[in-house]
Amino acid sequence: MAEQKRDYYEVLGVSKTATDEEIKKAYRKLAKKYHPDMNPGDKEAEKKFKEASEAYAVLSDKEKRSQYDQFGHAAFDGTGGFGAGGFDFTGADFSDIFGDLFGGMFGGSRSRGPSNGPMKGSNIRTSVRISFLEAVFGTEKELTLNLKDPCPTCNGTGAKPGTSPQMCPKCGGKGQVVFTQQSFFGTVRNVQTCPDCGGTGKIIKDKCADCGGTGYITNRKTINVTIPAGIDNGQSVRIREKGEPGINGGPRGDLLVEVIVSPHEIFERDGFDIFSIVKISYPIAVLGGSVMIDTVDGRIVYDIKAGTQTGTQVRFRNKGVPTLRNKEIRGNHYVTFVVDIPTRISKEAKELLRQYDQLTGDSLTAVERAGNNKPQPEQEEHKEKKKKRFWEK
Repeated sequence: MAEQKRDYYEVLGVSKTATDEEIKKAYRKLAKKYHPDMNPGDKEAEKKFKEASEAYAVLSDKEKRSQYDQFGHAAFDGTGGFGAGGFDFTGADFSDIFGDLFGGMFGGSRSRGPSNGPMKGSNIRTSVRISFLEAVFGTEKELTLNLKDPCPTCNGTGAKPGTSPQMCPKCGGKGQVVFTQQSFFGTVRNVQTCPDCGGTGKIIKDKCADCGGTGYITNRKTINVTIPAGIDNGQSVRIREKGEPGINGGPRGDLLVEVIVSPHEIFERDGFDIFSIVKISYPIAVLGGSVMIDTVDGRIVYDIKAGTQTGTQVRFRNKGVPTLRNKEIRGNHYVTFVVDIPTRISKEAKELLRQYDQLTGDSLTAVERAGNNKPQPEQEEHKEKKKKRFWEK
């Protein structure tokens, strides 16, 4: 008895109202997981891969999907669909899926164009360290880097002066080679970069002595970097066309400068807000008074209210970090007041504190007074007799 086939929507894990993109995404995930190249010798994975491929071949085709929705698997019985020869994948487009997964199979490189055409150079990454305040208000930095430039001797061709590169005989100047391969879907094309010319389409027989045939030389250069106000730790500044030179006349890549912000001894940052802690004396916390508060804009005077408790937080509007898009819009600065308790004081100060304590509740002797209020022996005996009479009742 033939094994009953599962519902195609169930196989791909999508609903019957799934869009074409949802179906493609679901199949791509399963294909990557169960493809035989990823699971050599695993018969169960091979089986699941074929099952998912059959489901995708039907559901990705509007006409076949319509027939399947109406008649189910019976729509393909007796039509050469699932006979001994296997399912007919004609019309099913696997190119974009397997091009992404396996680097060019099924014509996956067709949208990239010839590899020997103009190509943008690679990006270069570096970093720069700045202070907390430089991150808040922005700054200018100089970076010294080793950067490639076209070789002036060969004008970037890589060939010895008086000679020129020749067309690669293996790829015919295309920079790519094509070979066929058998798979579950029949004969497919596999496009790869030419191993002889590295994708340039050219072979250099007589190399330039100054650049060794690369076409580039390295120069030490100083580049000015503008760090915008409000940048945060780990963010990067992009400098256009300061990276590696392009290939075959393509533009240079970019220079990406990661910013590392040194911590501040007073301020901490969260987004565009700044936080700090200010210690105040006990007399100021009780009686109130003025204190100096450090902000990124300088010191300001703030009046503490009488009876301020430790942990009280106040907000200073627009004293935080500027936003990257508009430096006129800034976050806030939050200050938390903490009552500073001295660890060493003079005898005179101790005596004055005792006098203060006596006037405000005498907390220093509260425990002693509570101890003097313990029940006397006569009171204890009376309680025991009363308890005994209660239980005898």
